[in-house]
Amino acid sequence: MNQEALIEMIDYTLLNPIATKEHIQIFCQETITHGFKTVFVNPYYVSFANQLLKDHNIKVGVPIGFSLGGATTKVKVAETVDAIDNGAREIDMLINLGALKSKEYNVVKYDITEVVKASQGLVTKVIIETALLTQEEKKIACSLIREAGADFVKTATGFNGGGATVEDVELLRSVVGKDFGVKAAGGIRTYDDAIKIVKAGANRIGTSNAIAIITGKTGSDSNNNGY
Repeated sequence: MNQEALIEMIDYTLLNPIATKEHIQIFCQETITHGFKTVFVNPYYVSFANQLLKDHNIKVGVPIGFSLGGATTKVKVAETVDAIDNGAREIDMLINLGALKSKEYNVVKYDITEVVKASQGLVTKVIIETALLTQEEKKIACSLIREAGADFVKTATGFNGGGATVEDVELLRSVVGKDFGVKAAGGIRTYDDAIKIVKAGANRIGTSNAIAIITGKTGSDSNNNGY
C-alpha cells in the first residue's frame, strides 16, 4: 500500500487530557502538511480545531462518552449534539461496557441507536474495548452495533489497556461482513503495524502516531497518548 492510500485511511488523533491550544495548533498544522483527511480531538477543542482546518477540507471528529463509556444515553446524546454544533463531522462513541457485561443488550443497542440518531447522518463509529471483552462479547457487540445503525466498529480507545491486534480485527471483520466499517486503534505505531492491520480487515486507522507511520519521523505524537 502506498503512502497516499494509507493517509486516506488514517484518523490523526490528539486526545491527551493536558493538550494545550499550542499543541492543537501544531497538530492541525501537521495534519495540513501531511494531508490527513480527519482528525480527532477532545470536545473542548472541536470548535478551535474546526476553525484551523475548515478551509482545508479536513474533518474534525470527536469521541463521545470518552474514555469509559459509562455516561447515560442522555448525556452521550447531548455531547454529540454539542460537538456537531461546534463543527464535528465524525462521531466515535464508546459502548456502555457495564451494560454489555451485564448482558443488558437492549440498553447497549438503545444507547448506540440514540447517538446514531443524534449524529444526523454523520459517520458514527462505536468503540468496544476489545481487550476488556471475551470473544463472545466482541461478537455480540458487533451485532448490536450493526443493528443500531452505526457505520463502524472500533477496537479500542487506547486508554483502557490493550489496543488493536490482527486477531481482533480479523474477528470483527468476520462478524460485521465486508461492507461494514472496521476501525483499528490503539498501539499502531509503525508502517508495518498499519499494513498488518489493514490486511487483517481494517479500513480505518485511528492513531496519534500518524506521522511516524507514514514517514518514520515523530511529530506532536510525543504530546499525545491513547489511540
